[in-house]
Amino acid sequence: MGYLQHYLQELTERQNASEHITNNTLAGLTAQLQQLTQLMTSPAPAPIVALPPITMSPPPVNPPSLVLSAPTKQRTRPKLSSSPNFSSEWTSGQAFLNSCTLYLCLAPEQFSCDEEKIFWTLTFFKDRHAARWFENLFHQEADTGVFPIQSWVDFEQQFQSQFFLVNAEADAVNALESSSYYQGNRMVDGYLDSFLTLVSDARYTDPQTLVVKFHRGLKTNIQS
Repeated sequence: MGYLQHYLQELTERQNASEHITNNTLAGLTAQLQQLTQLMTSPAPAPIVALPPITMSPPPVNPPSLVLSAPTKQRTRPKLSSSPNFSSEWTSGQAFLNSCTLYLCLAPEQFSCDEEKIFWTLTFFKDRHAARWFENLFHQEADTGVFPIQSWVDFEQQFQSQFFLVNAEADAVNALESSSYYQGNRMVDGYLDSFLTLVSDARYTDPQTLVVKFHRGLKTNIQS
């Protein structure tokens, strides 16, 4: 009797274990069936259609527009003053020649050769020794058939021999070492201009010497 109960209990346990395994297997099969059902009932995904490659065409090139550029503004030359008439004063020879040379440098297109430069300069020789020297040049041309001055360099040399002080430096030194350069009745501006000209001609460069001489030449009431 005891053996039989033990056998029945063992059968019951085996049956329970088998039922547990069967239930797990049924549960797994049920889950798989549900997944298959969902896959079968869900709509099929749309097929992927390969699109043809998109080629980027270059932007249209517009034909170049015919735009007329504005004309460049031509640079205007400042109006030049011609040299003043020359009356052959010894003290103005250098200033006159400098004025002519400056004009020739600023307006070279107005003169095609040295002869034109010389003739233009001679048009200002209208008085006294300058006018006589001008007439003498043309008298020589009439006698020889050739104008006596052929280049601007030659003209400068002859002009200097005729209208520059022969001993300008020595004369300026003598004036500055005497009282002839003193202010006298002149205004201070006139005295200053004359003093600076003498200093330049004499080639004085020592600042202390210049100050002493300029102060000495002033009127007594101005010095104090």
